[in-house]
Amino acid sequence: MIKETQLRVEPRVAAIEGELRDALAAGEGINPERIQGLRIVKRSIDARQRRVMVNLKVRFAIDEPLGFTSIVPPIDYKPVPDDAPQAIVVGAGPGGLFAALRLIELGIRPIVLERGKNVRDRRVDVAKISREGIVDPDSNYCFGEGGAGAYSDGKLYTRSKKRGNVERILGIFHQHGASDDILIDAHPHIGSDRLPAIIERMRATIIDCGGEVRFLTRVSGLVLDAGEVKGVITAAGDVFDGPVILATGHSARDVYRFLLDAGVDLEAKGIAVGVRLEHPQHVIDRIQYHNPAGRGRFLPAAEYSFVTQVDGRGVYSFCMCPGGIVVPAASAPGELVVNGMSPSHRDTHWANSGMVVEVRPDDLPQRFASHGVLAMMEFQREMERECFRQAGNTQVAGAQRMTDFVAGQPSKLLPPSSFAAGIQTSRLDQWLPKPVSSRLRKGFRIFGKQAPGFLCKDAIVIGVETRTSSPVRIPRDTDTLCHITVKGLFPCGEGAGYAGGIVSSAIDGERCAEALCQSLKTDNSL
Repeated sequence: MIKETQLRVEPRVAAIEGELRDALAAGEGINPERIQGLRIVKRSIDARQRRVMVNLKVRFAIDEPLGFTSIVPPIDYKPVPDDAPQAIVVGAGPGGLFAALRLIELGIRPIVLERGKNVRDRRVDVAKISREGIVDPDSNYCFGEGGAGAYSDGKLYTRSKKRGNVERILGIFHQHGASDDILIDAHPHIGSDRLPAIIERMRATIIDCGGEVRFLTRVSGLVLDAGEVKGVITAAGDVFDGPVILATGHSARDVYRFLLDAGVDLEAKGIAVGVRLEHPQHVIDRIQYHNPAGRGRFLPAAEYSFVTQVDGRGVYSFCMCPGGIVVPAASAPGELVVNGMSPSHRDTHWANSGMVVEVRPDDLPQRFASHGVLAMMEFQREMERECFRQAGNTQVAGAQRMTDFVAGQPSKLLPPSSFAAGIQTSRLDQWLPKPVSSRLRKGFRIFGKQAPGFLCKDAIVIGVETRTSSPVRIPRDTDTLCHITVKGLFPCGEGAGYAGGIVSSAIDGERCAEALCQSLKTDNSL
């Protein structure tokens, strides 16, 4: 007999199969030896009370082998026909890769054009930012195969369940090599140490099925005919024909400029900016698990999430990375930007998150008005350039103790940090835009009251965090997902302003592929 049940158990029981088997048997009123196999289907940690518990959904077999039961069935990708229509996918981040895979399912041949390098070669350029302070504008934490998520954490948690099938996206990652855990955990995570190999397998699927993936191929313009996109042109002068899914990520500022120059409508969009906050992980463990001894043997590195309103704007944590490191994420020389990531085991000594303040277009100083719809993008860039200048034109980031930032005083000494490029004392409380720094200070005080011990001298703020989302939206029709005025252009993912992470971008990539397919059917060309 195969059964499923919900259990609420202590962390030790959830971690040790023998004890979990005993708990199942007790619930069934049977001898544990009758349970011949079990599998955890869903798992979440409940740390709201002092006694931390684990909620499980378990599938188990009584008096018979459990056998293999796939949580999410794999997709059978078949080669596209030789006469299949062709579509251009600009960008090989999650939006672009999942769009390409979905196009293959729909019988359309994808041509993926990526400005950066493949995910393996890209690793060298990412390392140079920390080691040598060199930023390659086409190969960095933001650009290259896998997109911004490939080397900045690989978190798969999303609240975008109304937009598409999250389980399907997780299943495709699993099919390409991700562990079973991503199908089980409430907050799934792959890790930047494992995600590159999964991305390579996705690329192999695309190529094996008749698609193309071209690297170091930066798209510099659209081929337009009577208001309709017929293809793209690259910086090298090559032209690729077909309707276009534009999945260029939130940092491709040159793309927004050439779209604007081509007469494509864009909209200014709000973003959030601030700092990367880093604590010793044991501090967060003690707070979140209500235990002076920390997490112990059977619990993972603790996470947190904070949000409040300060003077009419949101202040919140973003991209929380337990057991992680802070990384330099500039995408052009002369800029300093920080982000965070965690390896798969989340086993470093530090925890970090973005701590950011909501900024709306009408919050900007008047000097940005001349930039029109690109005003927020220019504000973002000005912050990054100022951060670089404050760091002495290096990637050695400015930092300040959290308590000193709140008190408005300099930090004489800084605690150890995970930031490989190095940190130096800096008055972030003074040189950050005043509406940002003042709201952060108030927000930190609020969070410190909500979680005693969170506002502490062992935590540091590192500047600046600005790449929370795209500063521009490329408007599209709600039903067709095509640009509101330009036929044949399908703005996609974070860079278009319609997603906020790996999974939501992947979902949007699939939706854009389906919309593109429908447009071809409408035009009687498929």
